[in-house]
Amino acid sequence: MAEAKDKSRPLESFSELVWSLEKGCKPDRTTWRIGTEHEKFGFYADTLTPVPYEGERGIGALLENLAARFDWARTVENGRLIALEKDGASITLEPGGQFELSGAPLEHLHQTCGETGDHLRQVREIAGAMGIKFLGLGFSPLWSLDETPIMPKGRYKIMRDYMQRVGRLGRQMMFRSCTVQTNLDFASEADMVKKMRVGLALQPIATALFANSPFAEGRPNGFLSYRAHVWTDTDPDRTGMLPFVFDQGFGFEAYARYALDVPMYFVYRHGKYLDASGLSFRDFMDGKLPILPGERPTLKDWQDHLTTIFPEVRLKTYLEMRGADAGPWSRLCALPAFWAGIYYCDAALEAAWRLVQPWTAEDREALRRAVPVLGLKAPIRGGTARDIALAALAISRQGLKSRAMLDSGGADETHFLSELDDIAATGVTPAERLLERYHAEWGRDVRPVFDACAY
Repeated sequence: MAEAKDKSRPLESFSELVWSLEKGCKPDRTTWRIGTEHEKFGFYADTLTPVPYEGERGIGALLENLAARFDWARTVENGRLIALEKDGASITLEPGGQFELSGAPLEHLHQTCGETGDHLRQVREIAGAMGIKFLGLGFSPLWSLDETPIMPKGRYKIMRDYMQRVGRLGRQMMFRSCTVQTNLDFASEADMVKKMRVGLALQPIATALFANSPFAEGRPNGFLSYRAHVWTDTDPDRTGMLPFVFDQGFGFEAYARYALDVPMYFVYRHGKYLDASGLSFRDFMDGKLPILPGERPTLKDWQDHLTTIFPEVRLKTYLEMRGADAGPWSRLCALPAFWAGIYYCDAALEAAWRLVQPWTAEDREALRRAVPVLGLKAPIRGGTARDIALAALAISRQGLKSRAMLDSGGADETHFLSELDDIAATGVTPAERLLERYHAEWGRDVRPVFDACAY
């Protein structure tokens, strides 16, 4: 299958799609890495209004100033700067101007937190001079959809138009939500399967621990994680808990078949995004895609297609954990700590699997639906999400201890879980703490959240 590494060569068989996932296996665990991504809302400090792309104080200018000051390489689309890259990391734009750091694959969490801190310091230095600040919440607390800017990326226009046809809340997801996620490796197909099952089952627990989106359009929205609720009505073809992952025989081939049947968004050709929304990748494999008759997809087309699938855990050549709301600096480091502790220690992974193995598909889906409203109080098999969170955190902590990755002062990675330990111990989510302040010291005015949750 060596020839499949040529991303521009037309694919000839389904086996090449499977290979594109299988090649992510890393039997040598010393090569396992942690990648962390986080998004944040930009706003003008004086008006609390969102930052558009255009203008001397716009997102485009911010990217340009970051590139010039800190030597980031520029990515341009149709004459507009849309991303930066350096040392394996990138800064990209989400549809509504959410500013995202996609961190480099790093060996341990001390590096992860250092990278996050360096990024936030750089952004503050440049943005501060422009009168811009950034907000760490899971959902935009004040601006309506109409007030939210649109970034000039071709794929987003296609997605925006298609979202109206497949779910009520897809545009809310695109333009008004922010997340933190982590990307982690697997050793083999069996290891991937076990990790994916544990990750899907425990993803609502991460959602509860990180629940941080209780406001929308200047008032409480009735949820603790409105971001998580939005994902339940975005696009059923490409989101959710993937019950088939728990079927006997699940593996790379089954995921590739699932991905093959997810409707397409686009095909990228000659610097342009061609609208393929709703079309079939199967037809593309057969040379029957109406917009490119007779043409077969390349490996790059397949990889692009995989990025348009949004389940709670996404498989590429690594696993993406996608269930958490964005939050403060401390919780940006806590999310990869939580999952690395479980995934990167065999005993911890087995303990986590024993914890969730008895759950049915109905249990998992019911928990996913309850957590956005109830947080750690959500019921699960006679207990609560808080009970599972306490157990999962204990497992993760032991896994991090076993990793024994020490910083220069001799501290291991377990301290990155401290804030989550406090949330689980009290049973009070970050969203509930914000709501308490809203109803008390903030006098039911949501605007103080821009100070409370600014980076």
